[in-house]
Amino acid sequence: MKRMKSSKAILFVLLVGVAALGAIGCGSPKSSAEDLSLKVGLMPAVDAVPVLLAEKNGYFEELGLNVELQIFNNAQDRQSALQTDSIDGAITDLIAVTANVEEGFDIKTTTMTNGVFPVLSNEGAEEKKDIKVGMMEVSVTNFLLDEWLGREYTIEKVYINDIPARLAAIGSGQLDMGLFPEPMASMGELNGLTKTLYQSEEGFCPDVIVFTGKAIAEKEEAIRLFHEAYNKAVDELNQNEQAGRDIIMEKIPNLKPEIEGKIILPEYTRVMIPDDRYIDKIIQWTAETMKKELKVKADDLVERKFAQQ
Repeated sequence: MKRMKSSKAILFVLLVGVAALGAIGCGSPKSSAEDLSLKVGLMPAVDAVPVLLAEKNGYFEELGLNVELQIFNNAQDRQSALQTDSIDGAITDLIAVTANVEEGFDIKTTTMTNGVFPVLSNEGAEEKKDIKVGMMEVSVTNFLLDEWLGREYTIEKVYINDIPARLAAIGSGQLDMGLFPEPMASMGELNGLTKTLYQSEEGFCPDVIVFTGKAIAEKEEAIRLFHEAYNKAVDELNQNEQAGRDIIMEKIPNLKPEIEGKIILPEYTRVMIPDDRYIDKIIQWTAETMKKELKVKADDLVERKFAQQ
């Protein structure tokens, strides 16, 4: 009898030990540094403000996220970083997303952002009928200029990818107009150019945040939490506009202090996806600009689940 009790006790201990090992092997999460880390690329523009503010105010950290932000000064470097998986996601635009996905690059839009793109012009240029305008070719600048100025002017398009070179061409009189993101537009205004703001008829902005298919598959929870922090920053900005100006002057390099009050800030919107009609319009425009038939559809460009949480 005594030996049976002893055997049962030993068996019980062994079973408890096996169960504990099983819990360790199956139930414990991976390290937060591995699962909840993201690298995100930004452009030096006002639509990066909610992300910059979320970092500064500790909203990512509060949610257990480790987010590394990198500001790119040109779209080509940002694109290379995405395609080599050096970053998980980035601020870009739906024109670039359309062209990238058509070429087989696996990225998805997870939310619209709120860019501001004033037109800069030389004195007297707005009174002309025929104008020379600087822009990138397959780009948000070309799309918006067609949308805003195409019915009002006969436009000779001059493709200059480098923003400082484009600004210099307008300042020297080689071009009549150009479209620039804020706060770069305010830097041009400070140098004597006229800044004019147009509004999209649909109420959407082509600027978006994207994440790679790899990141969405492997870091879905981190991306979900990223958007939660983004929403919190948007709420803060819409109550405190000065917080947006402060973060721009602090985080975006090479800005002159005199432009702080000139910068046009948008009304920031919480995480959302533009409707299919607007995305289809961008796909059609991109196809016409690239002079080729595109196979992509709206569903190929977006991942809606983060906007529905």
